[in-house]
Formats: sequence, structure tokens, C-alpha cells
Amino acid sequence: MNFEFDADTEEMCAMVVAFAQRELAGRGEAASSTLDVGDFRRRWQLAGEQGLVGGAVPVDYGGSGLDAVASSAVMEALGYGSGDAGFAFSIAAHLFASLMPIAEFGTEEQKREWLPALCSGERIAAHGITEPEAGSDALNLRTRAVRKGDEYVLQGGKCFTTNAPVADVFVVQAATEPNGGFFGLTAFIVEAGTPGLSVGPVYDKVGLRGSPTSDVHFDGCVVPARQMLGAEGMGASVFSASMKWERVCLFAIYLGAMRRVLESTVGYAGDREQFGSPIGDFQAVSHRIVDMTLRLESARLLLYKAAWGLAGGSQDEIAPALAKLAVSEAAVQLGLDAIQVRGGLGVVEGEAATFLRDALPSRVFSGTSEIQKNNIARALGLGNNRRPHRRH
Repeated sequence: MNFEFDADTEEMCAMVVAFAQRELAGRGEAASSTLDVGDFRRRWQLAGEQGLVGGAVPVDYGGSGLDAVASSAVMEALGYGSGDAGFAFSIAAHLFASLMPIAEFGTEEQKREWLPALCSGERIAAHGITEPEAGSDALNLRTRAVRKGDEYVLQGGKCFTTNAPVADVFVVQAATEPNGGFFGLTAFIVEAGTPGLSVGPVYDKVGLRGSPTSDVHFDGCVVPARQMLGAEGMGASVFSASMKWERVCLFAIYLGAMRRVLESTVGYAGDREQFGSPIGDFQAVSHRIVDMTLRLESARLLLYKAAWGLAGGSQDEIAPALAKLAVSEAAVQLGLDAIQVRGGLGVVEGEAATFLRDALPSRVFSGTSEIQKNNIARALGLGNNRRPHRRH
């Protein structure tokens, strides 16, 4: 096993860190409700010029053709360099939850029509699946898509839709066969401005504030059948494939942010004096920082193992779930530890407090920690709906 990136990936990551430090530093504290759409799009266009918003998409359609390992490395660099994890999260959600489904399941016509502008930064995508009554129960959607000739009529709504307030394109999951389970869902590409599609107010979130999020409503929204993504009934397959990308590559953002916060915590412990010595000399503090390092490095190994498998076409269900679970749990605990080391300064606005706010949602989105444990247990052959355990 080789734990080093090649020279091209290292160079690309260094460029991403420099870009993020220059353009995205110090923006994570602003409330979501103060979203400046013009500034968001300006930074998005710059990120597009850096190849960030379409990196994993094949070169033929405007992307850079990065595999899961290189994509994770780039996202880690973005998380390290950026003070705005929300903006980084928006980029990753756009790429892995919206563009990759089009790249992997779209027709040649769909890929040529939609992907180039989405990869360049000219347009922004959002992925709509979560509903008030269908969060963890993703197969029980109430949004319906009824076929009428060469069109589908969408009725219903989505919540917690990342990028919805700024999106030009939506990848939407709807039920074409109610109560049809895994084969009852179908994915569609829907353009913003389509009659019957409307977007609600921007959420004011506890964390990831730089990522605009809102509800999306469909009231008799007519979508041409040619904008169906994959065949009817393939929506769950499209969603499952995108989740592998998201649960691996998106969470690399947190690895980079954790590394940045850990480095600043080590620096703080070396500079801050109490009782005549740097607090880093006290075992209670130094051991806490060692534990922070252990959690980060353990999570990093699990994530890149999952990325290596995804890049090689592995169908392993355990590795992405373990990676997502390990990174999100480590991120929250690292944020708590960073605040504890800083004492009173940790509970006022600053890097540690901002990071903890951004880390908290990671245990919920892309499948809660509990859902990941269920997925792992099922893949091991435990619990309901047992599946044979396959060794890899």
C-alpha cells in the first residue's frame, strides 16, 4: 500500500490550499440569513476556474477526471485552507450528489447538455431527496412524479436542500410507484425557473453557515421525460451511488479542517502559560491533544481506504460507512477537545467554536451515525434484511 500522493496530486492540493486561504478564509462565522448571492457566485466562479466544482467529472464533459482518491485529497486541501467549511460543503454536495449522478447515469445527450456549465462554475446544482417525513427513511418519499405522455408532473416538496437558494439545476428524487420500495423512486433533472418549482427562505443553521440551504416545493411542476436520470425506478440506485462518493470524498473536507484546528491547538498549548509553564507541558492537556491526533489519523486512514476501494470499483458497503462514521464522530470530539484546551477563549467566537458548529451537522447529513451503524451491521450479516458477508 502506498500512502503518498503522486506529484500531480500534491501540486493540485497546494494550489487548492493557496486558493482557499486567499478567497475563503474568515467567512464561516456569518449567519446563513445574511447570504450575499453575488459574492457567493463570484467565489463559486473562482472555484470553478480552479477545477474544484467539477473535478471528479470525466474530462470529456468539462471535469478533471479525478478518481476518488485524488478527489478526496483535493477536498481535504479545501477543508484545510478554507475558513468557510459551509462553502466547501456546497462545492462537494454540488459535485458528488448532483454532478456525479448525471455523469454516471445520464444519457450522452444529458451529459453534454448539463455538465460543462456545471463543471466550469457557470451554474450551480442542488440535490433534492430529504423530506420532513423521509429523512433516514429515504425510500418513503411523498413527492410524486406522475407520467403524462412525454412529461412527468412533480408534486411535493424537499427540505434541507443544500444550494437550493442559488441553484440553477436540481437533481430530484420522486416516487413514480408509491410504496414501491427500492424500485419505486426515479431521479429527474429539473431546471430552476421551471413553472411549479419554488424555493423557500434560507435556513439559519447552527453550522455550515456558508452553505445556503432551504426547502424546495413542486406544485404541478412539469418535467420532460427526456430529463429523467436513468430509467424509471432507478432512483434509489442513482442515490446509493452518489452516497458512496459523498460519504467518502465530501468528508475529506473535515479531515483538512481537523488538521488545521489541531495544528492551531498545538500552537496555542505551546504559547499559553499557566502556573509558570506552557499548558502543553501539563499531561492532561498533552494527552488530550494526542487523543485528537489519534482520532484524526485513524479517521483519515479509513477514509482513504474507502476512497481507494471506490476508485478501484469496489462494491464494499462497509468501507464508506465506516469512513463517514469515523470522520464525523472524530470531528465533533476534536471540536470539543479544541475548545476544552482553550478554556474560556474556546467558547467565544473563534476557530474552535466555528469548527465545532460546522462539525455537528456531519453526524446527521449523508445518513446519521446510527444509519451508518445499521448499514455496517447489515453488511456484516446482522439485524434485519441480512446479507451475506463478503470478504474483501
